[in-house]
Amino acid sequence: MINRTIKQIVVFANVVLMGLTTNAQEKYGADEQKCKENLSLFRESYKQKNYADALNPWRWTFNNCPNSTGNIYKNGPKIIKARMKIDKQNKEAYIDTLMMIFDQRIKYFEKEGYVLGLKGYELIGVDENRSEEGLGYLKQSLDLEGNNASVQAVYGYMKAMATLEKAGLKTKADVLEAYARVSEIIDYNIVNESKASSNFIKYSEKVEDLCTPYANCEDLIAMFSIEFDPASDDVPFLKRLTRLFADKQCTESNLFFNASSRLYELEPSASSADKMAKMSIGKGKSSAAIEFAKKAIEMEEDENQKAIYYLGLADAHRNKGSYASARNAVYSALELRSGWGEAYVNLGNIYIAGAKTCGDDFEKSTVYWIAIDAFRKALSDEDTKERASKSINTYSKYFPTKEKCFFNGVEQGKSHTVGCWINKTTIARTSD
Repeated sequence: MINRTIKQIVVFANVVLMGLTTNAQEKYGADEQKCKENLSLFRESYKQKNYADALNPWRWTFNNCPNSTGNIYKNGPKIIKARMKIDKQNKEAYIDTLMMIFDQRIKYFEKEGYVLGLKGYELIGVDENRSEEGLGYLKQSLDLEGNNASVQAVYGYMKAMATLEKAGLKTKADVLEAYARVSEIIDYNIVNESKASSNFIKYSEKVEDLCTPYANCEDLIAMFSIEFDPASDDVPFLKRLTRLFADKQCTESNLFFNASSRLYELEPSASSADKMAKMSIGKGKSSAAIEFAKKAIEMEEDENQKAIYYLGLADAHRNKGSYASARNAVYSALELRSGWGEAYVNLGNIYIAGAKTCGDDFEKSTVYWIAIDAFRKALSDEDTKERASKSINTYSKYFPTKEKCFFNGVEQGKSHTVGCWINKTTIARTSD
């Protein structure tokens, strides 16, 4: 009885041992020890970025124990690309090896959709002439992975499409369609804060850069009008839309205005309020522009930036014809940034715009004295010196003549108070 039990234990142990041996052979191949040695050798060299020394032991493991570890396939592309740079004559052969790495990775470690994305991305990176082949892999990856597609697959797909368009193999419409497709994946990952969301944020601008050369305002409006929902809560989409439109100078469109308005509702900020103020001015909505400009000032904490927003408020008031209020806004800016040339240039332009409201022709011409005073103060700022000088030369011609001054009881070189909404004292000057 005891002997039978011992025999059973021995048989069971042998079965387990045989199983472990079989599993080890499946993982490491016929020569487990040599496989482990080569794995260790190539990994150590790889970690030290010594890709030349890593090549031979890596190649041995790739050929003899391909199922041993995923590191063979994760590290392999860098090793091969490093060799490709050195042995340029055999570049094509190394590219074929690079493709084999991804094929073998799928065979032994699966994740086909993800790996195909890497395969396509690497292929177009090393050989643009094979962009059509690479696009095929990338398309398969996006089809299989959907919103879970990798950043490499998304960017690679857009890059390949743009490259093929330049080669005359794809159309502008194809590029825009590709952009629409990858944008959905980018937005999904950013909104849902996926593990790769930071990379998607980083690459979203690169994707946009690839798209913008192919889209004029008309194209953008046609494409985004279909996607845009006035009640959308998709902040990344709205940011992408407004950034693209701004880059292509399509800011006069209603779509841009509506998207910016919705973005401001969802993410109000001093910057977005200032943008809304400027757009409102462009659309002749001066009252709305004033309100947005005031909100920008209220939300801004940095004094220099707040001063800039005060000039935005001045522009809004000036466009409404409220010249005194515009001037007061500039004064507020100067309280924050003393001696700021930009503010004085703005002030001079306000006086010139408002001169038409001040009495008869003579009284209107005296307003230019006040405007020139403002421009002269802008001469001390290097950033505005040139513009201020040009304005002085231009508007000094509108001073009243000696004759007109004489008939209005004004003496050249003497103090004179300009009335109207200005109510400011200056020195009388003539144009002759």
